[in-house]
Amino acid sequence: MFQPLLLLFSLLLPLLFFFKHKSKSNTNTKTPPKPYPLIGHYLSIYTNRHRLVQWTSDAVLNSPTSTFLIHRPFGETRLITGNPTVVQHILKTKFINYQKGDIFRATLFDLLGHGIFNVNGNEWKFQRQLSSHEFNTKSLRHFVENVVDNELNERLIPILTTAAINNTIIDLQDILQRFAFDNICKIAFGYDPSYLTPSLPQEKFASAFEDAVKISGERFRTITPLVWKIKRVLNMGSEKRLKEAVLEIRQFATKVLKEKKKELENKSLIQSVDLLSRFISSGHSDEKFVTDMVISFILAGRDTTSAALTWFFWLVFKNPKVESLIVEEVDEKSDSAIYDEVKEMVYTHASLCESMRLYPPVPVDSKTASEDDVLPDGTFVKKGMMISYHPYAMGRMENLWGRDWMEFRPEWWLEEDETTGTIRFAAKDAYTYPVFQAGPRICLGKDMAFLQMKRVVAGVLRQFKVVPVADDGGEPVFVAALTSKMQGGFPVKIKERK
Repeated sequence: MFQPLLLLFSLLLPLLFFFKHKSKSNTNTKTPPKPYPLIGHYLSIYTNRHRLVQWTSDAVLNSPTSTFLIHRPFGETRLITGNPTVVQHILKTKFINYQKGDIFRATLFDLLGHGIFNVNGNEWKFQRQLSSHEFNTKSLRHFVENVVDNELNERLIPILTTAAINNTIIDLQDILQRFAFDNICKIAFGYDPSYLTPSLPQEKFASAFEDAVKISGERFRTITPLVWKIKRVLNMGSEKRLKEAVLEIRQFATKVLKEKKKELENKSLIQSVDLLSRFISSGHSDEKFVTDMVISFILAGRDTTSAALTWFFWLVFKNPKVESLIVEEVDEKSDSAIYDEVKEMVYTHASLCESMRLYPPVPVDSKTASEDDVLPDGTFVKKGMMISYHPYAMGRMENLWGRDWMEFRPEWWLEEDETTGTIRFAAKDAYTYPVFQAGPRICLGKDMAFLQMKRVVAGVLRQFKVVPVADDGGEPVFVAALTSKMQGGFPVKIKERK
């Protein structure tokens, strides 16, 4: 098996050394990186392997059409775009032609199986319809007033209070991820992992989920899928850990499923609000199907909101005027009911949108062409080609946001109501700002995410000031697996607000 590979790389090695000195110029370049025969953009990809989101963003921003072809070794090409007309084309106009392709599905299959994020066609439609009931007004109100508020007041606030009293450093990124994990497990399983407690436990299911997500994301960054596929066959390294982690996740999910079935049999007249109970009550009790669905649901709710909030608190600290206006709004709405309070927090909503413009939780997303096509910018797409749209790059486009795109300005999302004179939220075109996707696959949990984030912001900033430890004027390192994170966490001190 390895002899042909060794022969191939022995032939490529002289080329790699010959072009190596040229690859350095591809970092932070003002012109699109240049491909070379046979190896394509391999040198640029390898040189920028720890900053692929930024490298692909640079390539898109420096392309005249905001669309760039990445040439991978051995002739494979992938297309990446930040052009809103192209984004609309693939997410809406030609939605049927751009689906989850074989590469995407194979890469995530071990973790997601046939879950909603990894399927197409009727299978996707069925799961989306089934999941949609979790996002009606009644369910959202229950979520924010019971699940989120309890986790906030009984766990998050006490941990922050202790940190403030003792003047200790905490990793806010880890804290927020634990907070989101508890919340989403309660909604998905009706199970409380108690992951956000003062001891910050290494809960087995949570740790397995973290490892599985991390390794699955690393598969996408491997220059050739053959590498991780060989490791999987040989059951070695990260692929061995992935197999173990997925087994732990599915064994736990199966255990909870069986317990939930018994619970529902004994309480048949009680209406449960968690997703698993809804599936079972609807007659969908196939263990594999239900497990795939719930794992996808946890993935969506665990990392995206915590990632968004992590970058939000950093940006708010860097912009004291914005922080003051948020605190002022929080104080004004404090007499309202919890659900009404977060619904009415217009400036905070705008600030969260602005934060995700600069640091989207999912910086790049991909589809695959089912048939040959020509994009609105004239680019030819061949059947089977992977095409990715790039929210991270789009949030940095001068032609979309102006010369001061680098500024953190919630006001971009606000407008005055001509009739009442009040300030209201002004949503942007979904294909210019595809942070929650757009078209038929637009995120079902968008409203749930905003309610959760705004409740956390209100609860935290009403009482505390979040102060980054490394306030050296620099920017934390943005890294991405399946979702974005700060490299090394987000160490902060918590100060009581006076």
